[in-house]
Order: sequence, then C-alpha cells, then structure tokens
Amino acid sequence: MTGFVTVDKAAGVSSAREVNIIKKLTGEACGHMGTLDPMATGVLPVAIGNAARLFDYFLTKRKTYIAVFKFGADSDTLDITGNVTENVGAVPTYGQISEVLNEFIGGYYQLPPKFSAKNIGGRRAYELARAGIEFEVPKKFVNIYSIKLIPQNDEQYCGFEIECSGGTYIRSIARDLGARLGTCAIMSSLARTASGIFTLDNAVKTEKLTKDNIGDYITPTDEVLPFESFYPNEYEAKKLFNGIPVQTNLCDGTFKIYRTDGSFYGLAEVKHNIIKVRTKLC
Repeated sequence: MTGFVTVDKAAGVSSAREVNIIKKLTGEACGHMGTLDPMATGVLPVAIGNAARLFDYFLTKRKTYIAVFKFGADSDTLDITGNVTENVGAVPTYGQISEVLNEFIGGYYQLPPKFSAKNIGGRRAYELARAGIEFEVPKKFVNIYSIKLIPQNDEQYCGFEIECSGGTYIRSIARDLGARLGTCAIMSSLARTASGIFTLDNAVKTEKLTKDNIGDYITPTDEVLPFESFYPNEYEAKKLFNGIPVQTNLCDGTFKIYRTDGSFYGLAEVKHNIIKVRTKLC
C-alpha cells in the first residue's frame, strides 16, 4: 500500500499523532509532508510507504494559510500558546495594515521563532528555549506570494490569507508585521488550506478513518505528480529497472515511469538523451 492521504488535522494534536493513526490503519511506514504546529488545523499530506521518498519534492511546494493575528499583544512563542503579554502596543486600523501589506510580498530572509523545530546544534530550538538557553536561530530565505486582509469582528484581530513558500513561519510574519506598524502582534489561529496540490476539498479527519475505508482516501502516488508519463518497451524496462541507463529521444526532465503491465514504478530522469530511474516509488 502506497500513496497519499490528505488529512484535515485537528487543533490541539501533533502532526506526529495524525501520522501514527494512518500508520496503524495501513500497517505501513508513513510520514507527513510538512508539519503543522499543534494549535494549527488543516491540510496535512501524509505519505504512505515508498511515497515518503517524495518528502523533499513536496516540502518545497507552495502553502496557503488562513491566519488570524492579534495586535497589541506579545508572546515568547509568537502565538497565543505562549506567555502572552497584553497591551504592549497600539492596535492599528485595517487601513494602516493594508497600506504596508505589499511590502511583505516577495522574498526575504525570515527569522524563525525560537520556539520552533529548527535544528540548533543537534537539538530542537524549542528544547533550548524551554530550558532558558540563549541561542541564535539562523534566518531562512522565504517567499510570500500573496497576502490578503480578512476583517474580523474584533478590531484587535485581523485575518489574512497567505500564500507562501514551504518553510515559512506564519508566526514570524505576525511579529514582523506588528514591528512594521510600530507595535506587536501574535498569531491567534492558523489553518492550512492548501499544500501544493493537496487541499481541504479532498481532506479527511482521522477520526473518520477505519481499516475498512482508508483505501477510499488514498490517492495513488502517480496521480499527485505533475510529470509526463513514460512507458518503456520490454528491452528498455529490463535495463532501466536493473539500474542501467538507456538512450532515449525524450527531452530533458523528470518522467513518471511505468512497468510494461501499466503499473506505476517511480520517477526517471532524462539528461542529454539518456534516461535512468531516479526514485522507485512502487
């Protein structure tokens, strides 16, 4: 059994907990394609079996979030789960917020939160932060493709739809936006609505899954890959599936490669008229 389940992660649970449920139901090794903080909800793609070999490919894909920021408040975790200090700055108007949003579009070096899963000298950053150990978190280059304001009923809060590159910390955007407006801001809620091609439209809550129905929610690996297909003849297949490159007239690039019986095998790479198997995914 291999493929992907798009989980609609519940609030208050870890990504690892959701993955473990899929693992128990399928009996296969599983892994998620980009973690969500426990307070966050939404799209958590879970790879089953050999599909987990595509981790690096999906981790870099665009993500879309609906986030709510609370202005005039600060927190050591940059969200409401930490030690929150109220009334530490002015609450900007929606007009003031709108005026600066375009400044956040594009690429920049973002400072991740100290309470994060970043690896610092072999330890998680949040472990060091909880222990009160002083350390620096290296900045990471991220891209913000779009950010749209969503008014809320309480003017201290403001919602945002944010499309960004993988590895972007929405909590850090709250901090940076607050600073740009001369105040403080923390994240009060977060929902991921899309991760690459995985969206809430085809997501399922793990509480609905059973051993009998989980197969209905598994998307085959080849269906989530946006590459052209290559069906080798018997001569090519024998060589390729034994690790021997063969000549081809295909253009350079990545292809989904299939067995002679039509079943999916994995990914192949073409370069300078030579094709070879890159990743076995069946």
